[in-house]
Amino acid sequence: MHLTSDVVVIGGGIIGSAAAFFIASDPTFDGKVTVLEKDRSYKSSSTTLSAASIRQQFSTPENIKISLFGIEFLRNISEHLALRDGIQSASDLDIGLQEKGYLLLAGGDGQEVLRNNNAVQKELGADIGLLSPKQLGERFPWMNCDDLSLGSLGNQGEGWFDAYSLLQLFRAKNKELGVEYIYDEVVELKYNHNKISTVTLKTGQTIQGTAFINAAGPAASNIASMVKINLPVESRKRCVFVFHCRNQITNCPLVVDNSGVYFRPEGEHFICGVSPHENNDPENFDYQVDYNLFDEAIWPTLAHRVPAFESIKQINSWAGHYAYNLLDQNVILGTHPQIDNLYFANGFSGHGLQQAPAVGRALSELVLHGNYRSLDLSVFEFSRILKNTPVKELNVI
Repeated sequence: MHLTSDVVVIGGGIIGSAAAFFIASDPTFDGKVTVLEKDRSYKSSSTTLSAASIRQQFSTPENIKISLFGIEFLRNISEHLALRDGIQSASDLDIGLQEKGYLLLAGGDGQEVLRNNNAVQKELGADIGLLSPKQLGERFPWMNCDDLSLGSLGNQGEGWFDAYSLLQLFRAKNKELGVEYIYDEVVELKYNHNKISTVTLKTGQTIQGTAFINAAGPAASNIASMVKINLPVESRKRCVFVFHCRNQITNCPLVVDNSGVYFRPEGEHFICGVSPHENNDPENFDYQVDYNLFDEAIWPTLAHRVPAFESIKQINSWAGHYAYNLLDQNVILGTHPQIDNLYFANGFSGHGLQQAPAVGRALSELVLHGNYRSLDLSVFEFSRILKNTPVKELNVI
């Protein structure tokens, strides 16, 4: 079977679905959008397996602006993703947004980075406060602050939410807007000179298109290789552990220890994780949980930072994948000089879910108008990869 579509989105997770939404809802667009997703269940999707959080605490101005737009989008989700027939209830549009903040902790040699980042964040309008060890102890009496020099806390605009619910809302709205989801795997991109003409699926179906978006997450480099483009994005496994604490810990934000270990409340329990050391973080596509990571790296840190966590019980876990940008852990966004109708949105390195609204809007502007109109994200264009000039983000979690 041969189909045609004005825009073909490869990847139906949060990035691809957000891009489809902003394109299909643009009043100047009257064409067809097709989204291709190989995992109908989304059980292995980076979107659904993420820790599902949003923060303003970045060091790069563009990342901060992306999240400022993102939090407003999430706060006003019903204005964007409610269906026109009005049959949804309030609970249908509830993504469980909890604006309880991020708390980034610094030891003796880390406070200068937090202070410098805070100056940039506040200048751009992010409500981030700095707390001394004494203030930290007063506000969070359950926390050991003896070896801390500073804490950076989001007073608003930061927290966590239900990733699966957000994805389902995007998909439902897209289908109402006429977006077609096809559950199949891309195996070939046919191109002549500097343009892709057709995508071939595993079932043999072909789709002819005008514009193509690579939103394939950890598999993005495979899509790029089909047009002989080297995309420096690898799949890196990240494990999330759920634990129960018998002692009551109140007023707990998402805490990022100075060691890199993070934890936050999740209902009556907590979730936690840490990125492996760069020397022990190979490309990985399996979903096996590394329990040694919890036993050897995470639990000792939790027990040190929160004495009540000495007697916790680990009760659940899962593994997902980052689409890890080897150059600078920031998104690679826009076209490549070699193929001018293939748009990249890859290498978020753990930031994709929270950046999806702004990046989806940016992609729609590039595809439909040829330039950014809302927020200039040209700092993330492919040329920096070709020139090996990283945009270094200091706050990668």
